[in-house]
Amino acid sequence: MAAESAGELLRRAAALVPAEHYALAALVAVSVLAYRFVELHVIGDLLRGLRGRRVELTFHPASEIYHCVASKCRSLHGRYLATPWLASPHLQTLFLGIHGRPPSFTYKRQLYTVRDGGTIALDWLLAFDLEDADEIISKDSSTPLLVVVPGLTSDSDAAYAKHLVHSMARKGWNVVVSNHRGLGGVSITSDCLYNGGWTEDVREVINYLHRKYPKAPMFCVGTSIGANILVKYLGEEGESTPLAGAASICSPWDLVVCDRFISRKLVQRFYDKALAFGLKGYAKLHQPVLARLANWEGIKKSRSIREFDHHATCIVAKYETVDTYYRRCSSASFVGNVSVPLLCISALDDPLCTREAIPWDECRWVGAVSEFLCALHDSSYMHRQKAEDHVLHSSLESSIDKSPYVNILADGMIAPVGNDGPPSSQITDDLKPDATVNSTQHDEQAKEVENKSVTDADTVPAQSPAAAGYAKQQGEERYVDKIRDAIAPVKRSVNKLARYQGRSVWLLAYVALVTSWPLLGSLAFMLFRKKSRNPLSAK
Repeated sequence: MAAESAGELLRRAAALVPAEHYALAALVAVSVLAYRFVELHVIGDLLRGLRGRRVELTFHPASEIYHCVASKCRSLHGRYLATPWLASPHLQTLFLGIHGRPPSFTYKRQLYTVRDGGTIALDWLLAFDLEDADEIISKDSSTPLLVVVPGLTSDSDAAYAKHLVHSMARKGWNVVVSNHRGLGGVSITSDCLYNGGWTEDVREVINYLHRKYPKAPMFCVGTSIGANILVKYLGEEGESTPLAGAASICSPWDLVVCDRFISRKLVQRFYDKALAFGLKGYAKLHQPVLARLANWEGIKKSRSIREFDHHATCIVAKYETVDTYYRRCSSASFVGNVSVPLLCISALDDPLCTREAIPWDECRWVGAVSEFLCALHDSSYMHRQKAEDHVLHSSLESSIDKSPYVNILADGMIAPVGNDGPPSSQITDDLKPDATVNSTQHDEQAKEVENKSVTDADTVPAQSPAAAGYAKQQGEERYVDKIRDAIAPVKRSVNKLARYQGRSVWLLAYVALVTSWPLLGSLAFMLFRKKSRNPLSAK
């Protein structure tokens, strides 16, 4: 009998295995692949005894805001356990889209026209609206006011927005949703649209609300791309913002990283295509504007967010490349300059805004919005706007906001923005009257002080030596106070820099010690030999 080939022997051996075993192995393989593909974590939850994971807090250990505000929020110190049959970010996203069940209420709409002629829909839900009371906000009202900035192609009717608005209104707050241009059923009335880095609309709405309700503490919450816009605005304004506090929910943080992330895995590519489809749907609503400003044929063929940005955002916004747009509009570059208490919430398994983009060292904490804002409002740590009359702070100064551009938001929206703002010469002319008045007033005050000093010197009798010494001491103290006031801003800046760079300073000190140790060791050895030689010589 001829020897059988190895392949034939293997085939005969495989035939001896029962078919049920093959079916079981295939089921296990498919289950593992599906578990990894859908990113389920139910097995991990079971291994932890269905106790969930602790909320990961990132904050500065010396932060007074954490110890006096965030420490009062129970949700920040508890555990999170997802519903077992929704233990996947993809299943949760699908469930919210199908079975959101937002609370039922009716907004009061206000149409606000910005400087370039664009229209923004402000949808209000007041605290007494839930009591069926037909009232309006008093100009002197001190009720806290919350501004909500929605995500990509989202508006005030989104399920998550209505849940947040209703929750804060029930706590006695007045809430307004600042819809993006072209959303909320409002037409685009100018060539300017919003995008991931367009902060002018948020800035103008916040300043308008602050002027209209100056006694109401104002807070702001941004979601998804709205969170990116909010954090970028806070970084641009610094201490000049009238906001007392803010919260960022699921911000993409770094648009370059997120772009790479959604094109890396197969399941993320589905999200990329779905968002691109939403962007094209929005573009069709405003086709007359976009067909004139962007590459309409390219927009219709776009199959990803990046392609849409290439044909729409970069053309309208005058960005050289898509990556240039992403880098300039990423809020991670601005969060270090935020001066208000800021709560940042990010899901570590977010299917779009990857954890790789979260600026951990810059943010330094995470938590729950409603509880945090209420605790902040009841504390003494609300931010107070710092007046800077001598500074013209406007995003028009940045290269991003000088040019018209389009936005691709987390929901699928584009935003061209035009150069319709006042030219630099007009801004300068507008400032000249105030500058002249201030200069004139300053000169008059200086003359009055000088005349008064001369008069006092002529009329005041000679003082005794003790009185003269006391007056000299008082003058020196006032001089010292003036010097202290003058160096106070520099001192604050140095302290802030020291806090941020403390770790680097210690690292540099360590490097300096290690690298200079051979030289220091040799010097110490020579000194030791010299000292030990002298006593011997004396003896």
